[in-house]
Amino acid sequence: MIEPLLASFAVLVTVLSSVLGLAVGSFLNVVVYRVPLGMSVVTPPSSCPRCGAAITSRDNIPVLSWVLLAGKCRSCRTAISVRYPLVEAGTGAAFVAVTLDLISDEPTSGRGITSGLLVLGAYLYLAAVSIALALIDVDVHRLPNLIVLPGYVVGTVLLSLAALSSGDLGPLLRAGIGLAAMWFAYFLMAIVYSGGMGFGDVKLAGVLGLFLGYLGWGELAVGSFAAFLLGGFYAVGLLVARRATRKSGIPFGPWMLAGAWVGIFFGDRVWDGYLTLLGAV
Repeated sequence: MIEPLLASFAVLVTVLSSVLGLAVGSFLNVVVYRVPLGMSVVTPPSSCPRCGAAITSRDNIPVLSWVLLAGKCRSCRTAISVRYPLVEAGTGAAFVAVTLDLISDEPTSGRGITSGLLVLGAYLYLAAVSIALALIDVDVHRLPNLIVLPGYVVGTVLLSLAALSSGDLGPLLRAGIGLAAMWFAYFLMAIVYSGGMGFGDVKLAGVLGLFLGYLGWGELAVGSFAAFLLGGFYAVGLLVARRATRKSGIPFGPWMLAGAWVGIFFGDRVWDGYLTLLGAV
């Protein structure tokens, strides 16, 4: 009797996460555009950048409105970038992926429902922040404090409540170690290699270490290493294609975030496989 109820609850949470992700994705479009310009993300209401016409509620439905309007402003018919619906749909898909991953882990995690929902909330927040920061870093080569720094507070509060709710403080200790280890490692790299690593990366590293460490040592190790692996492949690809030189500046934030999510989704399995391989040698 309990298992069907839990299955139904999992389906409900996943559906709600997808809807929430679409709505959050719509808001992230505002964040990505306005935060680098120093504008408020609350006021004024969204409007067409060309004709200034306010975006009405019916034209602000994630993905659907863009499709119904054929990708154009209702008033002046100026083309609306396809990036807007892609961010909305991508955020919805990311929320579903995070929810399914954490729900599938629930039977072996030892978390109760309350703790599990707190953990889910924390990583959905990280997913939203990751999308915003990756796009902003690609656009303007910056990782704004306004988005990065609250991650320390939100992550610490939600994950602390989750650990206290479950009665297991081990993950919280790992999270603290992960935060300190990644922040210090990136700080040293920023000092030694100031031309290639900014202090925005250092601040982001601490946030990612917090979230990776909470899940496990494997997630922390794989997530931190994957950033350099993915970023390295990308840099080599640009060099081979002659789209960059050895002195070209490449934003590393997106690769830090991508690596962290590799660690979150696959870190435990990759780490276990690595340890098994070492034991067989």
